[in-house]
Amino acid sequence: MENYFADPLRYDGGMKYERCGRSGVLLPRVSLGFWHNFGGVDSYERSRAITHYAFDHGITHFDLANNYGPPYGSAEETLGRLMDDDFRPYRDELFISTKAGYDMWQGPYGNWGSRKYLMASLDQSLKRMRLDYVDLFYSHRYDPETPLEETLQALVDIVRSGKALYVGISRWPLEATRFAFRYLKERDVPCLIYQGRLNLLDRAPQQEGILDLCIEQGVGFISFSPLAQGLLTDRYLNGIPSDSRMSKGKFLKESMLTDELLQQIKDYNAQAQQRGETLAEMALAWILHQKGVTSVLVGASSTEQLQKNLKCINAEPF
Repeated sequence: MENYFADPLRYDGGMKYERCGRSGVLLPRVSLGFWHNFGGVDSYERSRAITHYAFDHGITHFDLANNYGPPYGSAEETLGRLMDDDFRPYRDELFISTKAGYDMWQGPYGNWGSRKYLMASLDQSLKRMRLDYVDLFYSHRYDPETPLEETLQALVDIVRSGKALYVGISRWPLEATRFAFRYLKERDVPCLIYQGRLNLLDRAPQQEGILDLCIEQGVGFISFSPLAQGLLTDRYLNGIPSDSRMSKGKFLKESMLTDELLQQIKDYNAQAQQRGETLAEMALAWILHQKGVTSVLVGASSTEQLQKNLKCINAEPF
């Protein structure tokens, strides 16, 4: 790994950066997600190679959550090992995020959005990642039972404790998001970024007004699952491969790939070919050209895959 800060807005390798809303934070247009391929069941050396390649090509933002794995917590443990093996000298060049909100441990305090869960979870996450603080801590999902003030005040107090520099929310509905932006801003801990699922097959953040609200309030937006867990690649154009995510049936079910959806994917693929791009490259480029989008989170099972996906940075707009 090398240190590339010759130009503060550009690492070697052509990465581009975007200001996160009205904050002073610059995020790479492509960020690395640890949702898959970084758990305890995965090869550490492969995870290490992917992370090295990402950083050496300007990806400074690593996105995690307490329950990423499998097993739960193991993706954060992988990052902790990477910090000790390679990345400790580069801590101030990294922007590391984690989240809490989904099930993590048994009992009434290991899920959702209570103050007790969020604070306990972050303490555990910091130990696993071998960090003193994270750059960004998210409420991973909206909790319809816990008062919004409790969840949001916990985020405020986490920043004031020094355990996170910024806070964000993920997958909250519009009116709760509007309340969150106002509550946090009034307490001088403005929401840095909203994480939502936006891709060619799922445009809910645009349709529901989330992106417009982020633009209005000066909050960044980062897209997860930009390739619809592999649907927006050439992976399923000719059937379901035996080693694919869909064949395992955990997050992606075979029943989802209807004839209508398959035809839509083939149409997108034809459009990508006309542009001289892969379907994945075009799908990622489409997101990056949407107004209000700061960054796109990509996963990777190999450095080769990541290399191909990074081409989206310089793709022509639609």
